[in-house]
Order: sequence, then C-alpha cells, then structure tokens
Amino acid sequence: MLSDPVCRLCGSAAKQTQLESNFGRDYILCGNCKLIRMAPQHFLPREKEIERYLEHNNGMQFEGYKEFLTRAIEPALKHISKKMTGLDYGCGHSPTLSKLLIDEGYNCEDYDPMFVENPLDKKYDFIFSTEVFEHFFEPHREIQKICDLLEAGGILTVMTVLWNDIKRFKNWYYTRDPSHTAFYHSETFDHICEAFGLELMYNDGKRIVILKKN
Repeated sequence: MLSDPVCRLCGSAAKQTQLESNFGRDYILCGNCKLIRMAPQHFLPREKEIERYLEHNNGMQFEGYKEFLTRAIEPALKHISKKMTGLDYGCGHSPTLSKLLIDEGYNCEDYDPMFVENPLDKKYDFIFSTEVFEHFFEPHREIQKICDLLEAGGILTVMTVLWNDIKRFKNWYYTRDPSHTAFYHSETFDHICEAFGLELMYNDGKRIVILKKN
C-alpha cells in the first residue's frame, strides 16, 4: 500500500505509482497530473530544512547566483512593467531577485516563510517563485496561496527543474537534495493552469514557466 495514496496537487487517488530512488527516499508518481511527490515520511523537520537552505550560496555577492536568476527574469520582463508591484515569493535567507529588479527600476517586495516576514495583505501584479515549488509539502495549498496573492491578469514566473524522463528519475540529480519534495512535468503545469485559473504564457521545457492569472 502506498504511504501517500492521494496526490497532493490534484487530489486524485487513481493511477498513483511508487517510484524507486537510489537516494534512500520513496516517491510517488501521479498518473493524472504527472506530479512526482516525496513520501511524507521523508520530509525534513523544519530545523533541518532551515539548515539545508542556509547552505545555499545565495546573495548579491555571488555572481553565479545572480546570473542564475536572470534565467527567470529575462523572459518575464516581456510580461511585466515598472508600474507594477511584484513579490519574490520564497526569496530565501538572502533576497537577491528583488534587488536585481529594483536596480532596474522595478518595484518588488520579499517574502519567505522561514526567513523574511511579510504580512501578504495585498495583491501583486507579478510574483516570482524561483527554486521554491520543489520544496512544497502541499503543492495545491501553496499554489493556491500564491494565486490568491495575484491580481487578475497578474504574472507568475516559476523556476523549478522539470522532469521529462521517468526512466532517469531513479538517479536524477534533482532528487539528491532531501529538501526537494515535489517534481513537475510540463503536463503538470497544464493541470495547474486548469485547476487555478491560469494561462500558460511561456515554458522553456527545462525550468522556467510563466503563467498569467485569468
């Protein structure tokens, strides 16, 4: 019997398949929305999550990290303007993406559930969520929270590495990180669009997806 029989994104209990991994953790593929989720017994406790995130070399002092974030920023600039107010959702312990945008004249706030407080008491014209979606224990609940923060017509830019070959999942480098709990396919984002009232604006097939709220 599956340790987590119901998909944490689409809610389906059908077509759920246990997957093997060489990294000592169990995963489950949803045949309905193609989300792959980590079995909950492997979720890191909060203090271990924080320890893991603090190991990341994030911050304006790291040129490589800034270049990495531009992969999400550049395609998004076609869909946002300097008159808009944005949010970096899941900015981490050293907010960087917002600073890059502010340096270019954009207005962008920060939020991270573990590192940066923000009352989140208003709606935003655009939201970036870079290297965040893969950490969701409850993808449906978290994505709904983000969508509720978006104005109608607002833009959501997601950066997360997409899986595309189930045969390679067992040894996939992205599953090495014990804080990565959810893995998305391009078809998963088709489901997300349908479920949350979003429109797909861009998908590079690798790690950048841009969505618009209807």
